[in-house]
Amino acid sequence: MKKPMKVVIIGGVAAGPKAASKIIRLMPNADVTIVEKGRLLSYAGCGLPYFVSGVVKEEKELMSTPVGVVRDPIFFRKVKNVHVLNETEAAEIDRAGKRVRIRSLADGKESWLNYDKLVLATGGTPVVPPIPNVRLKNIFTLTGVRDAEGIRAILAEEKARDVVIVGGGLIGVETTEALAYKGCRVTIVEMLPQVLNIFDWEMAELVEQHMESHGVKVLTGTKVVSFQGNGKVSRVATDRGELPADMVVMAVGVRPNVGLAKTAGLEIGSTGAIKVDEHMQTSDPDIYAAGDCVQSVDLLTGRPCFVPLGSTANKQGRVVAVNVCGGSDSFPGVLGSTVCKVFDFCVARTGLTETAAEKLGYEVTTALAPGPDRAHYMPGAAPLLLKLVVDRDTRKLLGAQAIGRGAGDKRIDVAAMAITAGMTVDQLANVDLCYAPPYSPAMDNIITAANVARNKLDGKMIGISSREVHRWMEAKKEFVLLDVRSAAEYEEVRLPGAVSIPLGMLRDRLGELPKDKEIVTFCTVSLRGYEAALILKAAGLKKVRVMDGGLTMWPYEKLPPH
Repeated sequence: MKKPMKVVIIGGVAAGPKAASKIIRLMPNADVTIVEKGRLLSYAGCGLPYFVSGVVKEEKELMSTPVGVVRDPIFFRKVKNVHVLNETEAAEIDRAGKRVRIRSLADGKESWLNYDKLVLATGGTPVVPPIPNVRLKNIFTLTGVRDAEGIRAILAEEKARDVVIVGGGLIGVETTEALAYKGCRVTIVEMLPQVLNIFDWEMAELVEQHMESHGVKVLTGTKVVSFQGNGKVSRVATDRGELPADMVVMAVGVRPNVGLAKTAGLEIGSTGAIKVDEHMQTSDPDIYAAGDCVQSVDLLTGRPCFVPLGSTANKQGRVVAVNVCGGSDSFPGVLGSTVCKVFDFCVARTGLTETAAEKLGYEVTTALAPGPDRAHYMPGAAPLLLKLVVDRDTRKLLGAQAIGRGAGDKRIDVAAMAITAGMTVDQLANVDLCYAPPYSPAMDNIITAANVARNKLDGKMIGISSREVHRWMEAKKEFVLLDVRSAAEYEEVRLPGAVSIPLGMLRDRLGELPKDKEIVTFCTVSLRGYEAALILKAAGLKKVRVMDGGLTMWPYEKLPPH
């Protein structure tokens, strides 16, 4: 009788348990062992901010099946037929002997595990910069349940009124909401010029404004110099002054945990993560790797990238299992599709930003399309701001971003499919998407955005970004900023220096506009601005542009009437 295949999996959070479960489904007699350094298994790391806020009441909910069964060692043994050695460290890989040296964290005892196939799912390690006094008490990362428990304990004792979050990426932004929800005064300190650097500046600026409207202080372009306190943190010193802090959350980022792989002589990629092929196989044909410890391939550029996400880890874990069991599955790469919740905003993106695309040498056209996420007359209709990035030469979609209270996730999912399929905006504009008033406008937001891009590509609309308009204003350039909203809208809020001519009066008041100056038209979302531009062009005015996205996408100060 053939001996069962021995598979050792190092790492028991996302990719590891996924690989183990799939291996047993494909090969029920396999001898599968998970070695996990921590106490807890297969927990939803992405749910930690919601555990901190109390939306998720108990930690066991983060490691339970949809029917409420906790995924602990007993569950894996009885249900999955997988052996679990938790609170056990993998100390060494002996590739020649095909074995792993393990050490019990409880008693320090060591032993060897033999394997036929080895899977590395060692995850990532939070980046903790060498800032003076970074080891003071009440300074946390948020990459494990233990951190979340520590933060919750301090919040429960009401000892964290002022909280500083170092880093304005996804983890920092999601943690901000959780802490603000608990009544903390939160300050984000971000060294880069904007939060959420995976978005273009104007979209990130709108997120920043939204956080500030919820009482969060956002300091961009600011560097933490040191932490201060007697035993536990009490102040954060930055290059722009000091901040009070009862607690600090370090959310600078994650680096791949590759120490074990590197010591074993496995090839490390240019991103610093483990290099794998499309089958998730390392440079050793009997060792596979998946999750936050491996580098991926960018589907658009073909270049190596490091994008640690739980969704990616689970997909890669499944691919590993199929190939370990003799199949032939592959993981093609990623687009960096990401979504997070920022208070009541959905913030999502996929593919390339405008900035990234230009750095790669693309000639890009962008489209900004604000609008309600369902028929405007339906209760619950919410604003959604979409940005598309398009290759001007091929007209293919390169990237998309969505921000607002509306359902941005489904539009970004559509965009991700379109990019994966290599679709042009012309094809996207005619995709047969579902329509019913409770779910979308008759022309879905992403279809409208695609049509805006088509109009620009075809020369029917010449756009100008709000940033460029703002630069013109600061440089005191002579141009007409034409607001074609109604008089009532203009009275409610306006841009400095804007001339008000409602769209319905424009044809009768053409004589008021100079023919030798640049004219920039806009309205709330620039739909009327586009109509106005067409009227002006038909009347012979040549220097007409439409401000992309209108007043909704203006990330600077708006002025009420005097």
